[in-house]
Amino acid sequence: MSDRLYFRQLLSGRDFAVGDPVATQMVNFAYLIGDRETREAVIVDPAYAVGDLLDVLAEDDMRLSGVLVTHHHPDHVGGEMMGFALPGLADLLARESVPVHVNNSESEWVSRTTGVAATDLRGHDHDDVVEVGSIPIRLLHTPGHTPGSQCFLVDGRLVSGDTLFLEGCGRTDFPGGDAEAIYQSLQWLADLPGNPVVYPGHQYSAESSAPLDDVRQGNFVFRPKSLAEWHRMFSG
Repeated sequence: MSDRLYFRQLLSGRDFAVGDPVATQMVNFAYLIGDRETREAVIVDPAYAVGDLLDVLAEDDMRLSGVLVTHHHPDHVGGEMMGFALPGLADLLARESVPVHVNNSESEWVSRTTGVAATDLRGHDHDDVVEVGSIPIRLLHTPGHTPGSQCFLVDGRLVSGDTLFLEGCGRTDFPGGDAEAIYQSLQWLADLPGNPVVYPGHQYSAESSAPLDDVRQGNFVFRPKSLAEWHRMFSG
């Protein structure tokens, strides 16, 4: 599968949305995942400059066939944030009519944040699989940062959104956040077999990716061994 897999990690403000001060400050990652033989690809978390992301696909001779959404926050899908109107899903769908894959628990949040109609969203449950050409992408429901946060597992790579960073994890003090849920999600991710390489939703560390074994050993969010310890560590 690795020979067929098309996989690109793009950093906002550097690889796309260059010169955009919000994109540069937020250091979001977007991902392009596809099948090199069928030339189909999906974008994970399109925001800021969707035209730039489509241009990268075109330059690589790839065709957009869908979108994967990790969660509903505007820096990942577009919408109002910090007084700014961020481009995202709505702008992409105005150019390309493709399915948008979200977790069922996130559909209403995504629609409300972006203004995209619910009929444009494809809701999924935990462990559903989206196939891009012949590339299967496993959808993992990892609530906590938001109710329907999801990660994507593809060919030894874990696209972890804002659930898990190389250092730290997603905040739970935004609407819909749940500290106990993210603890459980992190424990579940820690037990994933095969030591997949973690690709986070933001560059909050020097490295842009790392094997899960290394993240487990070095990331402080894995130090608590019980929910009670988790609460003691993060209760302020």
